[in-house]
Amino acid sequence: MYETIKQTADFIKEKTSLRPRVAIVLGSGLGNLSSKIDVEVSLEYKDIPNFPVSTVVGHEGRLIFGRLKGTEVLAMQGRFHYYEGYSMQQVVFPIRVMKFLGVEHLLLSNASGGMNPDFEIGDLMIITDHINLMGTNPLIGSNDERIGPRFPDMSEPYNKSLIDEVKTIARKNGIRYQTGTYAGISGPTFETPAEYKYIRTLGADAVGMSTVPENIAANHAGIKVFAISVITDLGIDGRIVEISHEDVIEAAKQSEPKLTLIFSELSGKL
Repeated sequence: MYETIKQTADFIKEKTSLRPRVAIVLGSGLGNLSSKIDVEVSLEYKDIPNFPVSTVVGHEGRLIFGRLKGTEVLAMQGRFHYYEGYSMQQVVFPIRVMKFLGVEHLLLSNASGGMNPDFEIGDLMIITDHINLMGTNPLIGSNDERIGPRFPDMSEPYNKSLIDEVKTIARKNGIRYQTGTYAGISGPTFETPAEYKYIRTLGADAVGMSTVPENIAANHAGIKVFAISVITDLGIDGRIVEISHEDVIEAAKQSEPKLTLIFSELSGKL
């Protein structure tokens, strides 16, 4: 694993002189943040050694290097999911490559279903904690100390300083936000009403099919994480309606300008 990660990182380093400390992962329908980046290099996933290829609509499949608010950034325009048939090791492979590229801060976004009765479609939820309901963990298997410790601490999975900074940015710009716990499930089915109720009972405010493995791998690698969910549908009793992936993408696009502003301002401060 170490040599594979290093091979990919070395390939990428040959393609750009930028050495960003900030990385961004853009979720379903949230890829247009890349238009705000002064792009120096754009690499197709299919052209990067050992990289998986995104198969989901709304995930462009590009690795972008450039500057956002004057800060050198690396952006993943599309992520990988467990439900695509990839192993957890493949899902988090880009996060581990980021460590070898010198990334210190990881900004994650996703589209998710809201279960907190105070939530509305279009809300932004700052993730303060998560519950792993995927049935597996990307750290299962032999551990290489050069990547991270055997038993990484998860007492602060989402960095409190970054959360406080985003709250300040949101208030300054009049952006409504929520905070809460995110539950990660395997997918690809959306949740049944009973599953929404079960997950809510466990203590989650929103549910989705990504982010948790990336967060675990980043914490394992010593990377500080901030994550935010766009609430694209509701899993609240009496408000559950039929939903499609296209609906999720469209709802995410409506909130994208607010997310773009937050990530741009936060990147500028890092």
